[in-house]
Amino acid sequence: MPDPQGFLRYGRRLPSRRPVPVRIQDWREVYPSAGDELISEQATRCMDCGIPFCHDGCPLGNRIPDWNDLVRTGGWASAIESLHATNNFPEFTGRLCPAPCEAACVLGIAGGEPVTIKQVEVEIINRAFEKGYVTPQAVPPPSGKRVAVVGSGPAGLAAAQQLARAGHQVTVYERDDAIGGLMRYGIPDFKLEKEHIDRRLGQMAAEGVLFRTGVNVGVDVTAGQLRADHDAVLLACGALAGRDTPETPGRQLRGVHLAMDHLVPANRFVAASAAAARDPAAGPVPPSPIDAKGRHVVIIGGGDTAADCLGVAHRQGAAGIIQLDLYPQPPDARDEERDPWPTWPWILRDYPAHEEGGERVFAVAVQEFVDDGAGNVRAVRIAEVTVEKVDGRRILTFVPGSERELPADLVLLAIGFEGTERQPLLDQLGVTRNPRGAVDARPDWQTTEADGVFVAGDMHRGASLIVWAIAEGRAAAAAIHSYLGGEGSLPAPVTPAAVPLSV
Repeated sequence: MPDPQGFLRYGRRLPSRRPVPVRIQDWREVYPSAGDELISEQATRCMDCGIPFCHDGCPLGNRIPDWNDLVRTGGWASAIESLHATNNFPEFTGRLCPAPCEAACVLGIAGGEPVTIKQVEVEIINRAFEKGYVTPQAVPPPSGKRVAVVGSGPAGLAAAQQLARAGHQVTVYERDDAIGGLMRYGIPDFKLEKEHIDRRLGQMAAEGVLFRTGVNVGVDVTAGQLRADHDAVLLACGALAGRDTPETPGRQLRGVHLAMDHLVPANRFVAASAAAARDPAAGPVPPSPIDAKGRHVVIIGGGDTAADCLGVAHRQGAAGIIQLDLYPQPPDARDEERDPWPTWPWILRDYPAHEEGGERVFAVAVQEFVDDGAGNVRAVRIAEVTVEKVDGRRILTFVPGSERELPADLVLLAIGFEGTERQPLLDQLGVTRNPRGAVDARPDWQTTEADGVFVAGDMHRGASLIVWAIAEGRAAAAAIHSYLGGEGSLPAPVTPAAVPLSV
């Protein structure tokens, strides 16, 4: 039984972040692990509602009240068992997910303070690894069926683990030099230190999953070879095609880059530096080719990727940083008329990177990237705007007389993604991208054009949350298991047509 007065006795509290002057000197995670007393207290706030809407906020269907009460009573071993029943990788979601489950928490009604679900989740998995509760699972006898998973992000890895545990031989193909997809080189270490990925990969390898890195499927291995060698193929290549603004005057200037062109080499630098620290004979590590050190940085965009660029620029030693957002500044609290509980609210979200410095400017748009006369960007010309949606289209209106220039010698475009990348693999399979740049799936997760070829994660949904990627990976694994004639069924938390809670 939960504590019926827990939410009355305790307010919402999170562990303190590492001090800003300390953390911007390194790349370690911003949040330290919380103590047992704090986490037990916060788990006690969960009311175990008659209808736990947090289940609906989370596409994985996490059993949140169950493991909250287990934490409250000190049952850490049972808590991780309950958590792993629905989520393969709580160490990823507990660090990277924005927690739609908290937005749907009953304690959040009428401006209340929801349970710190995300923090409790990450502490369960932290302690599970510390106490040795996370071990390779015994797998059934081999089914004789082989599955290829193309892409090693959370969707591909979740599907791979589920299928391997069902007795199928799974090979994960990754074109990069290390497994992890966007989590490896797209997400900075101050949000997710890569030891968490490596630790989980060790478990998966022990369970029989094979990993092949440095293999660009469609180039190094043809789609025909892949299909000949496997009984089913899962496409989980993500949605990495960055949205650009080629029509903006000056876009071709040196110093104007897509956000991922900044984040990926910066993360590679961190990885190489860590490797060099372990092996001093390796020699010095060259800096990232796009380095913010001593530069005036303008980041265009207001989401997670923009905040990642902000945190990286701080750690690289930028002279100054301004972040531009097309939309007006959101309210601090949920607008019940616009976003009634338990839907995801449009509110001002302050990331840890914003605490570290920089300026945010809302309701502005770039008119021009200004040339210094030698082909380099020297400034960004902006103007205030109003934004309207008409028949699903975004209409911008510039405010006359509001034009001004911001100094900039490094501009980062963090304005979203246009779906999965164009690649030879899709052409070879006869699979097309829809107008959103994603790949459509039938109700059984097979692509609409190719039998035996399945799709999941951002490649199917478009750029989305990590919990949706894991949920789709698990659901696609269930469909593949059925397609292969596997015994019994695997959990399938979502369908291809599933959408987040909405009005």
